[in-house]
Amino acid sequence: MRSLIYAHRGSSGAYAEHTRAAYLQALADGADGVECDIHLSQDRQPVLIHDAAVDRTSNGTGPVASHTVEQLRQLDFSGWKQVPVPAAYGTNAQQFLTLAELLDLLAGAGRRISLAVEFKQPGPFGLDLEDTVLALLKARGWEPETSRLGLITVSFMSFSPDSVRHLRRSVPAAFVCQLLADVDDAAIAEAALLLPPGFDTAGMLNRALAEGEEIVSTGEAGIAGPGVEYLRAHPERVAGWAAAGTTIRAWTVDDPADAQAAYRLGVQEFTTNYPQTLRSVLAALERADQGGNG
Repeated sequence: MRSLIYAHRGSSGAYAEHTRAAYLQALADGADGVECDIHLSQDRQPVLIHDAAVDRTSNGTGPVASHTVEQLRQLDFSGWKQVPVPAAYGTNAQQFLTLAELLDLLAGAGRRISLAVEFKQPGPFGLDLEDTVLALLKARGWEPETSRLGLITVSFMSFSPDSVRHLRRSVPAAFVCQLLADVDDAAIAEAALLLPPGFDTAGMLNRALAEGEEIVSTGEAGIAGPGVEYLRAHPERVAGWAAAGTTIRAWTVDDPADAQAAYRLGVQEFTTNYPQTLRSVLAALERADQGGNG
């Protein structure tokens, strides 16, 4: 079976993550799908950005939730990458995207494409984040039963078990992904930025991981989303899920050695910053398998 490739925040190895250029490049690279992270702006619009603050990926400062969409449009989300953007991919001022704009961009591709939407939790708006995105999709004609919006198939992801369970109230398991990563210092530091001082961040993350693994094992989520470090640490567990029929969508698979190991574990979907490069790696593995079975 042909592996599916999702462009991680667009082809973010080539252009700044979550920008118009990155997503247009992903389409040009022939990605089967694209992945995006969602926060809500101050005026409750779903916007594409990974961090809870704009500092790392723009020339602005402060929480995403303290900026309106129009204020976010005034920031430069492309310059930090220091890669010239081709004129065909828009000006620097056109690189910031809302979810609605990404949907328009994908619809314009004129081919079947998948969209993986990651909800960043915990966040200042709680589960209103998920509800706002689902309402936007429904208003545009999204069908929950098939999770289709025209030529776009939408799946939903989160590290938060609460988010995943909330999504399952209206979305079939086949289109819901429980993301998984072992708890390390970096994860604790990132989550701590969103939580009150003195909060047991490590304990919360470890409890969420255990719940997430249970959600996958019971089939409440039809897609497991392990990171490459999780794959290395728990190969038997991942292989067992794959053998039981769970779809495995691994992230972020940029190294050919990681791709080969993931493929051998039964990973069917690969999220990568370099979709064109990964396609050649996976195609070689698929040809080898076909040759062996011929």
